[in-house]
Amino acid sequence: MASTNVNSEIAAKATLRPIEQVAQEKLGLDRDVLDLYGKYKAKIPFALPGGLNKRPDGKLILMTAMTPTTAGEGKTTTSVGLTDGLAKIGKKVMVALREPSLGPCFGMKGGACGGGYAQVVPMTDINLHFTGDFHAITSAHNLLAAMVDNHLYWGHTPFLDARQISWRRIMDMNDRSLRQIVTGLGSAVNGFAREGNFDITAASEVMAVLCLATDLHDLQRRLGNIKVGLTPQKEFVLAKDVKAEGAMTALLKDAFNPNMVQTLEWNPAFVHGGPFGNIAHGCNSVVATKAALKLADYVVTEAGFGADLGAEKFFDIKCRRAGLKPACAVVVATVKALKLHGGADPKELTTENLDALKRGLPNLVRHLDNVKKFGVPVVVAVNEFTSDTKAELDLVREICAGRGVKMALATHWAKGGEGAVALAELVVKTIEEEPADFQPLYADDLPLAEKVRTISKEIYGADDADIPSAVLKQFEELEDKGYGRFPICMAKTQYSFSTDPDKKGAPTGFTIPIREVRLSLGAEFLVVLTGGIMTMPGLPRVPAAEAVGLDAKGDIVGLF
Repeated sequence: MASTNVNSEIAAKATLRPIEQVAQEKLGLDRDVLDLYGKYKAKIPFALPGGLNKRPDGKLILMTAMTPTTAGEGKTTTSVGLTDGLAKIGKKVMVALREPSLGPCFGMKGGACGGGYAQVVPMTDINLHFTGDFHAITSAHNLLAAMVDNHLYWGHTPFLDARQISWRRIMDMNDRSLRQIVTGLGSAVNGFAREGNFDITAASEVMAVLCLATDLHDLQRRLGNIKVGLTPQKEFVLAKDVKAEGAMTALLKDAFNPNMVQTLEWNPAFVHGGPFGNIAHGCNSVVATKAALKLADYVVTEAGFGADLGAEKFFDIKCRRAGLKPACAVVVATVKALKLHGGADPKELTTENLDALKRGLPNLVRHLDNVKKFGVPVVVAVNEFTSDTKAELDLVREICAGRGVKMALATHWAKGGEGAVALAELVVKTIEEEPADFQPLYADDLPLAEKVRTISKEIYGADDADIPSAVLKQFEELEDKGYGRFPICMAKTQYSFSTDPDKKGAPTGFTIPIREVRLSLGAEFLVVLTGGIMTMPGLPRVPAAEAVGLDAKGDIVGLF
């Protein structure tokens, strides 16, 4: 691994091919299918032309990871590296990723295009405005907010209780000062003065809806079903009640089509949609994934955070609702991160420490065991650092073998696809020799409280979920209204199996405290909050934005 400046330099020096050339040579797509956004970006129709829709689906590979640490695991980098590795061994392959948000890009996280010689490009375009999808989602969301306030102002029916409006506003930027606001100040012509809030665009239910909808009709239906507030009689008021869903769909019409770019090795990539991995399901769009499966024999996709959040939501929400059948899962790990989970000093991660590694490996083991519960074969990709010793790598391999899981070392950051050939060969062999028998963790008709308990016990390793009586009553009311078949979207810290981010490794002897339930009626899942989840991040003491600018040639520098 190296500094983010190296990533930017590698991307800047890359030779890109015209995107229509990539589409034609790699996927057989004609130029007239593409909607070009300059030379290196294009949108393709979500409904593919001609006989492509009749083509059998390719094999879907999920890229997930151990519990994240400050050492980094390289999930996106490994997704791109595996894609290039599969191409190296002669496979027709695509990668399908989420779009980056401007907030993290200018905040602490930086860009989200991979790293080293395993990147999707053009990196600066993707990390900034790209094709305008996030702006379209922001506009559609805030149009609904404006129409809700207008509905209230004019006293239209159904009457909105101003104290029970739940639809917030959004912007795609970290701005802590907008977390709690007051709108409508001044004279009466400015509307009703009331408390309000801003979230970041990735946390919008409109984002989740766009990423789960299967076509434009389904998109409009889901948008219309978004709950915006309550009447004085506690009845739901929906977006279709304020007649906003048509205009919202019109704003999202182009954004709904997947974006095509390329890897550094000229392999095709879809980068489309970007829901939060906590408050939403953390996966790229269903339409991009399904289109990729029709265009390629192997499709690598990614879910947010570790497997306890990302893989579980990918399987239980996205795959369940979209009818996807994953063929294999790859769990990314690093020796450094495993040692952190074992209590190693963060300043001494490059020093061999087998004791800390042994203490940290249960974290990886729990993730592997969890993925198997979905009937999906799993392999481990160790994102290798030069400081990793043979003894450390042998120990990881030994522990994986003890769980019946094979491991491959990957050096794609430094070597591109060539560094992921061993991983690619292992994935293909696993798919061929271990057919998947995918099934969600719980049945649709399981009571909502039992769904929460099942995730808490089976995935997090908790003794139970602590569900207060008020939340149990909410579950009963939601079941009475017909929402009992919705899947659960758990909102929990990504840094631990528990709700305490300081509990590393594979903690036991804890419960999951349930704080609140939110109905995402358009997205068709229930968000269950286990603690304080930040939906509008703030900027760090030294924002990444301070390093971004233009050089003497007018090129963007310092982004990632």
